[in-house]
Amino acid sequence: MSSDRDMIEALCTAGDSFYQRGYAHGSTGNLSVRVGDRVTITATGGSLRGLHPDQLAHVDLDGRCLNQHRPSKEAPFHLAVYRTRPEARAIVHLHSPWSVALSCLENPEVAPVTPYYYMRVAPLGIVPYFRPGSPALAVAVEATARGHRCMLLRNHGPICAGASVAEAVDRAEELEATARLHFALRGEKIQPLGPTEIEELLRTFGTP
Repeated sequence: MSSDRDMIEALCTAGDSFYQRGYAHGSTGNLSVRVGDRVTITATGGSLRGLHPDQLAHVDLDGRCLNQHRPSKEAPFHLAVYRTRPEARAIVHLHSPWSVALSCLENPEVAPVTPYYYMRVAPLGIVPYFRPGSPALAVAVEATARGHRCMLLRNHGPICAGASVAEAVDRAEELEATARLHFALRGEKIQPLGPTEIEELLRTFGTP
């Protein structure tokens, strides 16, 4: 099992990679890992570019600061997911462009066009719009997280939780790829996976 330091290093590597690939820009996006009763999360106003462990904030599960860095204003919804999903050890929240575009549609549902969407993302929870950092947003995320490991905040962006940093990253990348396919295929006659194919995937791989 990875050490605490390994998880934090993986979080920093993922953050910089997201920035370099255009999944985050400016100071957008926030990532976290949970180790025991402590959550390490990106600091408020910080960029994911060149992210380093010394730049991260540490909080307990009640949100109390444990070092000199102020956590992201979205820390409350990270903590809400960890409370609701005890198996979660990492959370990725991005403003990745295709997922954000999807979140702005009147109907943000996507057709199941690839097996990987079911293996890594589905079911996708849709969270109503609340301003960033709103306590009401954390409440809505907590309610939605009970049945979903991947969520889409309306007019905002995705949240993906995983049992490791790699798993949370995979889910965020798969959701972004699916959103991009959704827009690429709009207006085309598509052949989505049917109930039989979906049942086989769930039977073989389980839920994400």
